Amino acid sequence: MRTTTGPSAQQQSGEQPPATQQSVEQCPECGADVPVDERFVRWCAACDWNVDPHPPEPPKGRIEEGRRALARRHGERLLTEMTEAGEEPRPRRDASALLAYGLALAVHGLTAALLVAGVWLTAAVPGPGVKVVGVLLLLIAWSLRPRWRKLPEGADLLHRSDAPELYALVDQVAATVGTRSVDTIAVDADVNASVTTYGIRGRRLLTLGLPLWESLTPQERIALLGHELGHYSHGDVRHGRVLASAYRSLSLWAYYTAPTANPTLVEMAVNLFYLVPRTLIHGLILLLDQLTLRATQRAEYLADAAAARTASTEAAVGLLDRLLVGSAADTVLRREVNQAATRTTGPRSGADRAGEERPERLWETVAAHVASIPESEYARRRRAGAIRGHAVDATHPPTHLRRAALLAGPASPAAVTADAERTRRVDGELAPLRAAVTRRVIRDGVR
Repeated sequence: MRTTTGPSAQQQSGEQPPATQQSVEQCPECGADVPVDERFVRWCAACDWNVDPHPPEPPKGRIEEGRRALARRHGERLLTEMTEAGEEPRPRRDASALLAYGLALAVHGLTAALLVAGVWLTAAVPGPGVKVVGVLLLLIAWSLRPRWRKLPEGADLLHRSDAPELYALVDQVAATVGTRSVDTIAVDADVNASVTTYGIRGRRLLTLGLPLWESLTPQERIALLGHELGHYSHGDVRHGRVLASAYRSLSLWAYYTAPTANPTLVEMAVNLFYLVPRTLIHGLILLLDQLTLRATQRAEYLADAAAARTASTEAAVGLLDRLLVGSAADTVLRREVNQAATRTTGPRSGADRAGEERPERLWETVAAHVASIPESEYARRRRAGAIRGHAVDATHPPTHLRRAALLAGPASPAAVTADAERTRRVDGELAPLRAAVTRRVIRDGVR
């Protein structure tokens, strides 16, 4: 065994993680040199030994199995389609999308029919038994009704008057990708980011997960905003209310007709009675998947292209790499939160009190850990993703395919940039929510 010592990369906030012991061992399969970092999985790039020590769980149920099969069918062909033209792909609406909308409207039409039938049976038809059926239909229709999202309760929100620089940055990104900007910004402790709609007027909410946001460079943050807003500029079918609410209704129907485990004789009869409608519901879900899955995966490539056009191809590729190691950021966040919670329950030293006064140290630690991840770990995760294919997430193309699509085309320069002063102002606007989220996750833990 050969042992070397080297410092890890310095992350953008200036905090340097401690040097880690790195060594080289021989692969037990082929004898090739295997670099070892005790924090990460040992694997061999020459023969793929131990490249994926924890493969994904098999699909749960026929619906998930069908979605993975559809994703595999579309995956490689879609990558070829998105890269063979030699130019940035464009959004399009095809017959499948129109059929999906028609099917979604039919699902909502059934809900409306249940409502009308329930009102008629309850109000116009005599007989207590009929009225019970009418009330039951009304209750089912009420549960299936389309719903508008609300702002999450207890969310840490940032309004325009509180963060003019951050909103100006989001506005500029939205204009670049060709869509309207957001109305509200929320901050949480998830290793994620999203743009969703809420309220009857379809206002937009941008949610920034601090573990991800703090681990990105300024240009990668712009790429993140470009990707999330790009879903709306390209007309992602599953981001629309009609299809999203239809999926919810079908999922509820599947729940209502699901077979009872360990049934009695009566429950066995009910399970048998529900067999035909349950099969029909599962078939409708798979049909809706068949009609929309290709467009949904295409939308991810289009959103990646929007990120590259906004922040540069280099930044968009860097964002995908950071997303690839998101679980590492989540692991170190949980560790630091548990340690901080333990310190707060015992006698507090001066260092502990200083930590409470500087809540950004939590996010500096997470960002420093992500910045210190060696290239070999990125390579392992890309290789494991290539082996898994669509076995983890059928709605998104595997990250290695998205990365390949970005690198296949001409490199795009940045249309939106953030210099050091602009980044400092944005960080200052986020500081109060950063402290609030830190206090909450230390108090309540990470979900």
